[in-house]
Amino acid sequence: MKPVIALVGRPNVGKSTLFNRLTKSRDAIVADYAGLTRDRHYGEGRSGSRAFIAIDTGGFEPDCTSGIFKEMANQTRQAVAEADAVIFVVDARNGLSAQDHDIARYLRTANKKVLLAANKAEGMQSGPQLAEFYELGIGEPIPISSAHGQGIRSLLDMALDDFFADEDDEEPEEEGDKPIRLAVAGRPNVGKSTLINTWLGEERLVAFDMPGTTRDAISVPFERNGQKFELIDTAGLRRKGRVFEAIEKFSVVKTLQAISDANVVLLLVDATQGVTEQDAHIAGFILESGRAVVIAVNKWDAVDSYQREMLQRSIETRLAFLKFAPVLHISAIKRQGLGPVWKAITDAWASASRKMPTPVLTRLLAEAVQFQQPKRAGAFRPKLRYAHQGGQNPPVIVIHGNSLEHVSESYKRFLESRFREHFKLTGTPLRIEMKSSQNPFDDKA
Repeated sequence: MKPVIALVGRPNVGKSTLFNRLTKSRDAIVADYAGLTRDRHYGEGRSGSRAFIAIDTGGFEPDCTSGIFKEMANQTRQAVAEADAVIFVVDARNGLSAQDHDIARYLRTANKKVLLAANKAEGMQSGPQLAEFYELGIGEPIPISSAHGQGIRSLLDMALDDFFADEDDEEPEEEGDKPIRLAVAGRPNVGKSTLINTWLGEERLVAFDMPGTTRDAISVPFERNGQKFELIDTAGLRRKGRVFEAIEKFSVVKTLQAISDANVVLLLVDATQGVTEQDAHIAGFILESGRAVVIAVNKWDAVDSYQREMLQRSIETRLAFLKFAPVLHISAIKRQGLGPVWKAITDAWASASRKMPTPVLTRLLAEAVQFQQPKRAGAFRPKLRYAHQGGQNPPVIVIHGNSLEHVSESYKRFLESRFREHFKLTGTPLRIEMKSSQNPFDDKA
């Protein structure tokens, strides 16, 4: 799973600027989740081949006992608890403050890997100006400039070193030996734990805690009709050997990690509440991650025909970008409609990992162009020559030709529908990449 880095510090030291620098865009995943205070943001970042999740927090005042500052302090404590490494950001220009000492005192007791980043240090010599920060007892201050990007790479390397050290030593598993990794995602109280209990208890599935899983994330292997699955929990699973009552404590970071680590995501929606903004945020991250997805509407038995019609409309409008995903109606508590969910999950994974031969893709492309050519853009008419598969999970189709930068989004959707129909792709995003041939004489003109 991706390591989590929390950014902590007093107000106005440049945490949000550093967050933007790490994630390369503020809306990399989702900024605001309902129920979480406004100053706690999550973003996905990457350093080379190493991916991680960053948490931006509000100004931290550990000793506040009332008002919004107390809430912000609670949010920061939660971020530190979720994190694998903490970057404590201080202001190199304004020097130490009493608040910095309070934060350092808290972090020393948090039992986490902590790095001290002295921000706004552009143009400074790392000498006398930074010496006072040793007083915090956190270790050596690392001079950085979030605004100018100085020192960020080495700071990230130090933060991530422990989590990728053994990456090269792991032996790759055979694809055929791997179970389908399934994440159940959704808002609190949509019935995730009820559904998981039903699977593990009522269907008498073989379940146990898998050893070696990191950071308290528990994955439960089980088998159904000869197909092996591995359930990646987003709600906090039970201890070994017990049919459990899961803790319904929403943790954004656990959900993001579970989605990133899964092959298929089961997005659970509450029929009594409809599709909320939070559902749409989680769905957006599933699409961003390229994961196969099945939408299950829980508590379907608890709504009348009018509510069902309104719910169907809200799914079509708010989750329009997941129109490729099958929508199933279930009742976890009454154990209704669960059989089709398993079929949809296996179909979605089969689609996500489908192999598409180059001759077939090229023939489908030629037939699509013959049926409808791409529109001319000024003096250019795109020419689509051949296609091949560029990846799986999600499937990627790479199309080669000339002037392909002028192919419209609507024409890409037309091609996507043709490929989907032929290969019967359900429940998985399909990405189409255009690669134009370069004219060898362009540079000589």
